[in-house]
Amino acid sequence: MYPKINEFVYLQVVSGDEKEGRTEYKSRISDIEEDALVIEVPMEVGHNRLRRLFLGEELSVYFMTESGTKNYFSTYVLGFTNDVVRLVRIRKPDPGSITQIQRRNYLRVPAELELAVGLKTGQRFLVLTDDVGGGGVSYFADSSNQVMEGEQLDCWLLVPYRNGSIEHVHFEAEVVRKKKLESGKEQVMLKFVGITDFERQKIIRYCFERQFDFRNR
Repeated sequence: MYPKINEFVYLQVVSGDEKEGRTEYKSRISDIEEDALVIEVPMEVGHNRLRRLFLGEELSVYFMTESGTKNYFSTYVLGFTNDVVRLVRIRKPDPGSITQIQRRNYLRVPAELELAVGLKTGQRFLVLTDDVGGGGVSYFADSSNQVMEGEQLDCWLLVPYRNGSIEHVHFEAEVVRKKKLESGKEQVMLKFVGITDFERQKIIRYCFERQFDFRNR
């Protein structure tokens, strides 16, 4: 399934620059070719600033269906057209590479990933997660890493993929529950309260890969 002509798509530029990589842009499908989607020059969401794209730039894209399902895919800039207005040609993804996510159905998987946690006091510490999902994560904490229920945390999650690539996912989270364990440690459960759709998609992609690994053991 592809977006239709005149439908909106939302995208982020894959960039090593933290601010640029988290900026979301909005565009519209102008035409669909055999190997490309032709889109309008994207505009930053919440602003009226156009974003000039460059040949070969990698993009993370999603579009919405009428049922509210978000469809994610990765692509890159193929070229440009300048008939009446400047348009951008991006690579049409393989249908099998498009990931469909329903907000109410976030997958959660057990995983030991490095999580950097920052408190409002300025204290920072590194922990390992117990599980991760599109709606939140949990981790194990010892006596030196105490947090309170309801506390807001600033976090970075290290997410490795099967192809060897690594992503650093930034989000803000709230401590929703703490559970004392027999080992003396605490299991701390977090829900996302500030995360972009594209950052969330990085976690969801990891969860799908993990689920696939579990099924093939």
